[in-house]
Amino acid sequence: MLKDKKAVIFDLDGTVVDSMWMWEAIDIEYLGRFGIALPPDLQKKISGMSFSETAVYFKREFSIPDSLEKIKADWNRMAMDKYRDEVTLKPGVFDFLIKLKERGIKTGIATSNSRELAMAVLESRGLLPYFDEIHMSCEVEHGKPAPDIYLFVAECLKTAPEDCLVFEDITEGILAAKAAGMAVCGVEDTFSENYREEKKELADYYIESYDEIVWQKEK
Repeated sequence: MLKDKKAVIFDLDGTVVDSMWMWEAIDIEYLGRFGIALPPDLQKKISGMSFSETAVYFKREFSIPDSLEKIKADWNRMAMDKYRDEVTLKPGVFDFLIKLKERGIKTGIATSNSRELAMAVLESRGLLPYFDEIHMSCEVEHGKPAPDIYLFVAECLKTAPEDCLVFEDITEGILAAKAAGMAVCGVEDTFSENYREEKKELADYYIESYDEIVWQKEK
């Protein structure tokens, strides 16, 4: 899958770090502050949205009286300690990043999360030196499944879309990367296990662990 690729772009949550499990609990707690029960289909409806788009959705859908900035600030506060202390790396990703750097392959992050949380978890897990570009969907016009964030990160990496390989854990992210003209590897994640077959069908490759990736021997 890495043959002739000049850059690898990763989603963050569920792809680099195992963090999707915590957001449902945060949504339950947050909505509970306003006496609102968690809709069973909420996670699917907001999947792929940028942090800002999700705040707009919450404010409109649940008539949250707070400003968009306060909504996002509250989410950041609720999640920060978990991102710093509890969120773990996906199996094999650290060694994979080391190998990419050793081989001179550029790396980027294209996440729907907030910059505060993304930087906190990457710094606490020692991953910052392994990424050349780190960008949020809030920086572009449309979140996933639109291709905007992947095209933007590729541009920042000075790499053509067809020379990029993307790792993604949700269908909206896979669709975004494919729409950008990039090859995509789906990543196993418990949060999206109900969509495993759909992910496999949409993606060019699929892994349960980064340890599965076989490297060609260098000549």
